[in-house]
Amino acid sequence: MEKRLVGLSWKCSWVSQLGCLKGCLEYLGDISSMAWLFGITGYAFIINMHETVCPSSPTTWDGTPMSKLIENIGYVDEAIFGLLNQPDFYEKQVLSWEKIRRAIDEGFPCYGWELEIPEFYVINGYSENEYFFSGIEPSSLNNRRQWDEVGKTEIGVLEMHIIKPTNLVADIRKIVKDSLGFILKHSKSPPEWIFPKYKAGIEGFDYWINAIKENKANKFGMAYNTAVWNECRQYGVEFLRELKDKIDAKSSKLIDEAITNYETVSSNLKSLAQLFPFPPKDELDDLNLRDEAIKILESAKKAESNGLKSLEETLNSIN
Repeated sequence: MEKRLVGLSWKCSWVSQLGCLKGCLEYLGDISSMAWLFGITGYAFIINMHETVCPSSPTTWDGTPMSKLIENIGYVDEAIFGLLNQPDFYEKQVLSWEKIRRAIDEGFPCYGWELEIPEFYVINGYSENEYFFSGIEPSSLNNRRQWDEVGKTEIGVLEMHIIKPTNLVADIRKIVKDSLGFILKHSKSPPEWIFPKYKAGIEGFDYWINAIKENKANKFGMAYNTAVWNECRQYGVEFLRELKDKIDAKSSKLIDEAITNYETVSSNLKSLAQLFPFPPKDELDDLNLRDEAIKILESAKKAESNGLKSLEETLNSIN
């Protein structure tokens, strides 16, 4: 027996989780832009960085508070988590298999972690014993993964999400206040969200810069993180431009300041992405490129700091 949600697919994005979420929301009829999704979830303005610029940086933090933000735009994220080293892991696999199949039967889109490589994938169907999925590099498994193999990896994390509509949409002020509040708190590296050896916000830029200075930056992680955070800041600028048309005029000047600051961050990270393209070669072995990268990131860090201040002032201006 097979069941598929025809038309449900992953939307190409370096932030694979938001590519999944965008695909799920479009399937449910949402026409919001990708930039708006990046903004209201906060991803457009956050950074999370391992001390060696590990490629795990964009995904290794507690994203539960971020997932709750989509409730403001009329959706709920029902998540299931399990760890391979925990005694209830198999029970969580069974629970996921049962809930995902039921959700698909009811027409609700789903997504999950590491159905192939360590990224998120849309789950758009199932067979007798397999998930069907859509996402980055779904080649070796022919877009299928046996349900009791998910999570049995070196990382050992089972993470599944079911997206359902609620039709309870918050007003624009609450949407923006909740999102900006999350972004600003995340930037302070709260220990309940940010794991050891990682830092967020300006400290995240410091980790990035220091890793290059000390020649301990992971070359794969350097190219990957650059691509991810460059995408985030590009969408951040687009989000702010959309926001300016939706929010009251009192906040307009502050949003203009934020746009200017994040345009600088975006421009710097775009330049860095040109120096350290993905997939990487041996760019980090070049001392001149490392020096240039440090200069670029110092400029981006300064603009990011100013940008966060602009977002805080914008938040404070919204009644």
